[in-house]
Amino acid sequence: MLESIETFVKGRMQGDSTGHDWFHVDRVRKLALHIGEIERADLMICETAALVHDLIDDKLISDEGAALDEVVQLLRNNGMNSDDLDHVVEIITTMSFSSNSGAGMSTLEGKVVQDADRLDALGAIGIARTFMFAGAKSEAMYNPEIEARTGTMSKDEYREGESTAINHFYEKLFKLKDLMNTEEGRRIADNRHRNMERFVDQFVTEWDGKDVE
Repeated sequence: MLESIETFVKGRMQGDSTGHDWFHVDRVRKLALHIGEIERADLMICETAALVHDLIDDKLISDEGAALDEVVQLLRNNGMNSDDLDHVVEIITTMSFSSNSGAGMSTLEGKVVQDADRLDALGAIGIARTFMFAGAKSEAMYNPEIEARTGTMSKDEYREGESTAINHFYEKLFKLKDLMNTEEGRRIADNRHRNMERFVDQFVTEWDGKDVE
């Protein structure tokens, strides 16, 4: 079942230029299996949810309902039972930063997969993906005249409002460390968070020319 799902996802994510390609999915899958083993979660649920989580991401597709129907059909066609299918669907429909209400994930497996996905938005990989996504969306690398949006935003405001790659660190990425669900997630996030802080500090220093003084 997992091999068939993997083949489908690889085909669907080919050519992605936003940082949500197959390699991202595979990294999330590996992180989910690593954290899930430590947490004694159901690894089949963790792996399946990690594999399909971006197939319904509204940043990448135009019709979320149709995309979710396709995922459900994919899992059914590969023999997943109804309870497991419902579990995977609950995870992938509630785990995103913009969709999560603050109530948190309701199952251990959801917490594991959410941590894994958020970890791939941190550290060196997270930095690279941030600039990749900004470029794909024709957003500026940095513009001091565009202030980071730090208040509460609706999903539409978060998705559609004017921003920059550097602002994204303040609007989302620097918040993720404190949103981790698991101890292992927090451990990994702490180091990756520090690396991002150092990068942004150095970026602004060079932008302002202060490193030549």
